Amino acid sequence: MSCCSFNWSTIGAVLAGFAVILGAFAAHWLDGHFAEKYEGQVKIVGGVEVPASQKYLNDFKTGAQYQMYHALGLLLVGFSGLTSQKKKLLNIAGWCFLLGIIFFSGSLYVLTLSGQTFWGAIAPIGGSLFIVGWFALAAGICSCGGGSSDVISGPETPSST
Repeated sequence: MSCCSFNWSTIGAVLAGFAVILGAFAAHWLDGHFAEKYEGQVKIVGGVEVPASQKYLNDFKTGAQYQMYHALGLLLVGFSGLTSQKKKLLNIAGWCFLLGIIFFSGSLYVLTLSGQTFWGAIAPIGGSLFIVGWFALAAGICSCGGGSSDVISGPETPSST
C-alpha cells in the first residue's frame, strides 16, 4: 500500500468515527443543552421563526453529516491511490476534504456551541474546498488521458520480419 493511500484512508476512517461520536453527542446530549442555553431565543429560517436551540441542533448535525460524507470521500481518495497514477490530484482532493471538514464542520460546531455567529462566515470556505475536492477526486480517478499505465491497449499483432 502506498503512503498516500494509507494516510488518507486512515484519516478518513478516524474522521468517520468522530462523525458518529459527534452525531450521537448531538442526539443524546446537545438537544437538552441547547434548549437551556438558547431558551427563549428564536432564529429566522426560510422566513419562519424557529427556536434557536432547534436551529443550532440542526446546524451541528449538518456539520456531523458533512464530516461523514467527506470522511468517506477521504477513504475513497486513499483506496484510489492504490491504482491511480494521478497521485497529485488525489492529494489535492484529500487536502480539500480534510480542510473542508475543519472549516465547514468545525465552524458549525464552534458556532453552535459558542453562539458566536461570526463563525458562520467560515463555513463557505469549507464548502468551496469540498467542491474542489470532489472535482479533483473525479480527475484523479478518471482513466481518460494523463498517461495512466493501467490503460489496456488493443491486441498485439505479430510484427512482420
